[in-house]
Amino acid sequence: MPRHIYIDPSHDFFNSDGLFDLSNPVLNRDGQLLPFHRLRDRLSIQGISVHTADILRNRGALPAGPRDYYSLGILENFERLQSEGSVRLAAFVIMEPPVVAPGLYARLPQLAAAFDAVYAHNIEGDGYSMDGVAASKLRRFYWPIPHNDVLQPYWSNAERMRRIVVINGNHNPHGRDREQYGLRIEAMAALSRLGVIDLYGRGWRRWWSRSAMWLPYWRNRRALMSIYKGACGSKFEVLAKYEFCLCLENMRMNGYISEKIFDCFYAGTIPLYLGAPDILKYIPADSFVDVRKFPAWQDMWEHLATMPAQQLSAMRSAARKFLQSAQAAKFYHSMEHICEGLEG
Repeated sequence: MPRHIYIDPSHDFFNSDGLFDLSNPVLNRDGQLLPFHRLRDRLSIQGISVHTADILRNRGALPAGPRDYYSLGILENFERLQSEGSVRLAAFVIMEPPVVAPGLYARLPQLAAAFDAVYAHNIEGDGYSMDGVAASKLRRFYWPIPHNDVLQPYWSNAERMRRIVVINGNHNPHGRDREQYGLRIEAMAALSRLGVIDLYGRGWRRWWSRSAMWLPYWRNRRALMSIYKGACGSKFEVLAKYEFCLCLENMRMNGYISEKIFDCFYAGTIPLYLGAPDILKYIPADSFVDVRKFPAWQDMWEHLATMPAQQLSAMRSAARKFLQSAQAAKFYHSMEHICEGLEG
């Protein structure tokens, strides 16, 4: 009997199977839907159908055969499905860190009790509480990445400015413990005084928004406006113009490695990374600049300003070698492994 998989995406923008629609330039910006499209293609070859879970809420009769439900961070729907017994609650995937989605971690005991597996960035409770959580249900989550090689011609672009770029929206985190939003702002302000950094992203001019209603933004707003270049249509087009990218995760938490460092690798831009304390367990040290090595932002820039072209080229090559490796395949095949029930 055929198996059926239903995925609740992280936002209802992706409903009606939009999660797999590579033709939508908005939803598939910078190829972010490729991991889900690959998943659907791979499983369809095995005779397994894959749809977004809104079909369960607007259904007539459900098809015969095993029906598995996966959530990418949506809390609202699983309890009804659990009470109906119409699907197996296969896995809940927590993609965001606690500073972004504290409510998901507060419900972790309930999620672990309801689902066969819960995927998180680490399974040791670093950055969140394990009280009442069935630890045997937790699996390591690897951020799904779209590509397993660099993107030409971005990676090979030789006409780069020896400057630092930042591509981030302006946000005010829900939590404060180990958040790096404020540190990112302070870094940009410090580097702006050296005249070596440019900022792209949405929301930075919106001083009246919730995102701006906190001290780091207002204390550094003048510096931020002096380096702000507006939003960007393609991250890769912007990254390819720069030698370096300030790549700070939203939170310091073991295992929390988002798309930021991978985007740099694809475009041949050297990441200036600060985030997961255990980053070297997952990504080789010769492919990025570890910000922890420098006591101040000016010290880091002095190091970057004199970095030989040969060293820059070697770091790009190391990043490409990593993307093609079995180590990076854990990220590239993340969604397939989750839906095929392989260990995270």
